[in-house]
Amino acid sequence: MEGGGDLDNQIEKLLNVEKQMRLAGDVAGTKKAAIDILDLCFKAGAWKTLNDQIVVLSKRRGQLKQAVTAMVQQAMQYIDQTPDIETRVELIKTLNNVSAGKIYVEIERARLIKRLAKIKEEQGLIAEAADLMQEIAVETFGAMAKTEKIAFILEQVRLCLDRQDYVRAQILSRKISPRVFDVDASKEKKKPKEGDNVVEEAPADIPSLLELKRIYYELMIRYYFHNNDYLEICRCYKAIYDIPSVKENPAQWIPVLRKICWYLVLAPYDSMQSSLLNSILEDKNLSELTYFRLLLKQVVTMEVIQWTTLWNTYKDEFESEKNMLGGSLGDKAAEDLRQRIIEHNILVVSKNYSRITLKRLAELLCLSIQEAEKHLSDMVVSKALVAKIDRPVGIVCFQTAKDSNNVLNSWAMNLEKLLDLVEKSCHQIHKETMVHKASLKV
Repeated sequence: MEGGGDLDNQIEKLLNVEKQMRLAGDVAGTKKAAIDILDLCFKAGAWKTLNDQIVVLSKRRGQLKQAVTAMVQQAMQYIDQTPDIETRVELIKTLNNVSAGKIYVEIERARLIKRLAKIKEEQGLIAEAADLMQEIAVETFGAMAKTEKIAFILEQVRLCLDRQDYVRAQILSRKISPRVFDVDASKEKKKPKEGDNVVEEAPADIPSLLELKRIYYELMIRYYFHNNDYLEICRCYKAIYDIPSVKENPAQWIPVLRKICWYLVLAPYDSMQSSLLNSILEDKNLSELTYFRLLLKQVVTMEVIQWTTLWNTYKDEFESEKNMLGGSLGDKAAEDLRQRIIEHNILVVSKNYSRITLKRLAELLCLSIQEAEKHLSDMVVSKALVAKIDRPVGIVCFQTAKDSNNVLNSWAMNLEKLLDLVEKSCHQIHKETMVHKASLKV
């Protein structure tokens, strides 16, 4: 390179100045000398010399923390102005090595790792990018802004999902409490007390807390989708639906509310599903989605649902979800929907019959006797209901076996009620008789 000798002479002079300032304990002078050296290398386009000088300056005896921090921050500004990707990666790696193990530049190191991981991801090295990101535990950084911490952890989760490492994705996602998104930002900002750590401002490219909330729940939907956990997917969509910016825009809340309805119907029946179902039915916005209101009403109403009729009615809506926000409901969704309808019908039958023949049960469910028996057995095993099947006779009994003490107590209560009614009846007859006698005398 032309002028290489001249650059070396200038760097040598500045290194002497830096040494004098450092030994004198002059923080401002040491910082300025170190930054001037880096600036010289940058302007000359000597990227290898720049990397060497960063390492040399950081390793000098008794180097001041403030000088190292200033160097790392200054060099980070040069990353976007590197001539090619190799030079960029080399500079990032140099800065990463210099800042490793130093608490006073931990935030800078986290940002450097994030940039390096992004480059690796663009090169198609997802696993390498995920491994790089997992090295950093940002939740321990006291000076990092809350939104930046959340954004960093979400990036870790996303890369784990991209490499299909679902176990690690779940572990990382638990570092974020969903309650953190419900904190009022206006009340959050307090003046730092004396002695408290000063929290840095988040960079401009970090999304707001509500945007991070949406990203978090979208990632959790991806995670639960892997396990076909329909109720948790529904709860994630409900959290997205409650974001003010989503609720104010029909183009956004309509596809989300559709998803909530579908996943509610797909979720197995339990107290949480029932509670969520009833709360959604009370939502005023649901009146604009007539088909889905009717679907939820059918599921809530204790009446047998004809699967063929229901599928013919909602098949087009089901298939149109592929083009909606959030994509299709999954390969198993149609099969699981049929399963849920069968389970609903069995619950309806159990509420209305104490005993029923398997043949009649199969007719009501529009299934063969073998299929009806299988579905009923699965529900008994999962403790969704109590039933006993007498296979030789072909009768299903939905009554629970009663304890002798409970039977005796029930009989005693019934007897008490009966005697009470008899006493009231006698009193009424006696009263009527007295009134009748009095009217005859008159």
